[in-house]
Amino acid sequence: MVLPRSHALWAGARSFDEYAGEFRTTAASGWGKRRFRTLGLRIGGELVASCKRYERVLRCGERTFAAAGIGAVYTPAELRGRGYATALLGAFLDAERDAGTDLAYLFSDIHPAFYARLGFVALPSRTIALRADLLPGERVTVVALGDGDAAAIRRVFDALDARRPFAFARTPLEWDWQRLRAGSSEHPGQVLRLGVRRGRGLAAYVTGRRVPLADAFVLDEFAFARDEDAGTLAPLLRAAAGDLRTIRGWLPPAVARDPLPRGAVRARTSAIAMLLPLSAAFRAAFRARPLERRAPADPCWSTDHI
Repeated sequence: MVLPRSHALWAGARSFDEYAGEFRTTAASGWGKRRFRTLGLRIGGELVASCKRYERVLRCGERTFAAAGIGAVYTPAELRGRGYATALLGAFLDAERDAGTDLAYLFSDIHPAFYARLGFVALPSRTIALRADLLPGERVTVVALGDGDAAAIRRVFDALDARRPFAFARTPLEWDWQRLRAGSSEHPGQVLRLGVRRGRGLAAYVTGRRVPLADAFVLDEFAFARDEDAGTLAPLLRAAAGDLRTIRGWLPPAVARDPLPRGAVRARTSAIAMLLPLSAAFRAAFRARPLERRAPADPCWSTDHI
């Protein structure tokens, strides 16, 4: 079993029991049974490399493409430098091409140049930091959102996401995955979901974590239902930060970037988004959309991270 060995590298703030328990819960979920599996390379019966495979659909213009995500690539320390991870990923990519998968993607936390040698292309991967006390303080009524608001959150997200030309589709299975991830202890901090209501509906929401030790609210995702609701975003973020000094997180996609207040933007040094076209159809579609490689905003939410 690879989990006892990979725990130190990929568990984040989790203990081994938490790490293994969350893995089992995810694998047993409806999403896990259909969209997730672990792959390994054995030589002489010994596991020499492993990775996780995630299955998603990517919208690009008017078309959809089958995407295979790669996560948690691992080789035991004493076996590194022998090409085992390269061999595993090469076999993975060959199998995906043969199966008709259109693209592979990953978020490189370690050594992006390694994946570039395999043909992966880096996409814009940046962070943003905002001073909470400089955000506009318009009067809005902010409410905490619970499990009963899940359908409303989904409707608001879908309304905004439908305006994006390049995005991972979020089906009911992916929403189930998001629910599991929200309960993870991988990252420190208090999880918050705040919203602004419009009548009986939801106008906008933000999700993230309050991390007092970092004096920051770490933003995961937000959405607003209509353009006129975008003005609630700054007060929502200010409420989420509370007495914390900064708001930080991944730079959001363009459709959500425009109403976000200006802030300090820097290139990410980890979780760098990378993509590899596998089919001729997706290769042509990707080449026809150079904006996604030079955009002033990122193509992914941090909640897409695997």
